[in-house]
Amino acid sequence: MHFEVTSRCNARCDFCDYWKTDPSARERELKSFADAARHFRPMMITFTGGEPLLRRDLEAIVAEVDRAVPLTWMSVITHGGMLTVERAQSLWDAGIAQFCVSLDFLDERHDEARGIPGLAAKILRTVPELVARGMTVRFNTVIKRENVPEIMPIVHRAAAIGAGVNLSLYTDSKNGNRAHLLEADDLARVDALVADLLAFKRRNRGVISSSDWYISHIPDYLRGKLGGPCRAGETTIHIDPTGMVRRCPDFPPNKHWSEYSGYEPIDCNACYYACRGEAQAPLTISRFRDLAGSTRPAGETVEAAGP
Repeated sequence: MHFEVTSRCNARCDFCDYWKTDPSARERELKSFADAARHFRPMMITFTGGEPLLRRDLEAIVAEVDRAVPLTWMSVITHGGMLTVERAQSLWDAGIAQFCVSLDFLDERHDEARGIPGLAAKILRTVPELVARGMTVRFNTVIKRENVPEIMPIVHRAAAIGAGVNLSLYTDSKNGNRAHLLEADDLARVDALVADLLAFKRRNRGVISSSDWYISHIPDYLRGKLGGPCRAGETTIHIDPTGMVRRCPDFPPNKHWSEYSGYEPIDCNACYYACRGEAQAPLTISRFRDLAGSTRPAGETVEAAGP
């Protein structure tokens, strides 16, 4: 379950229009998501946005949900620009079990893409401090045309600092920006990347949380060979800041969560988000190890030959 606690954002990503949200939207944001959590009792909850850390009451929201469904595993997705050690600690104490920090480059290219100067350096400075405090952190990395060569360096950096990586493919379904889409002439590079990712996972379990199934089917998706309908709205549920249900984050809301009666699988191939692919991935013992996250101490050597 995704709780989109706000549609406001202070980044300026060209593939997303959340930053254009009218500031007055905050007046319509739910003060509590506990009733929805209690109603659905999901296995996993992700607090997302917009930028969820814009909610000054996020700790109270998380703590209330944690009390409502105490056995549910909870994470938060953030661009990281507002993530400090102190804020992370307060959210961790409230019930967050994992921080997912967006990171598509290790240098200023990430700052430019997000419209936040110094962002990559801040993330790479802050994350090791969180890991040192025993918090679980993963980079949410979107595979785009321009960053295919940067994916493995990101994976190696995550491993070196005791963090992890969640992977997802870029889609233009948020606002129609096709500039970052992988094209036919990228397929050979993607095939090589997939082979490198799977080889890394065989040697270093717990760093890449994306399942072998998801990673291995990336080329199939790009070649239009991924079979089966999308089960968004069935295995995953997205609730927007006003309490309305979306089939997935890129679909319009159409009913209040209290009126949700399920969605039928849909013949949609617009994306290969992790939330779609991982819902279709079979549960295996290795999959549970992936989800459990890395227990490797920060600074421990991983694949000395890597970047």
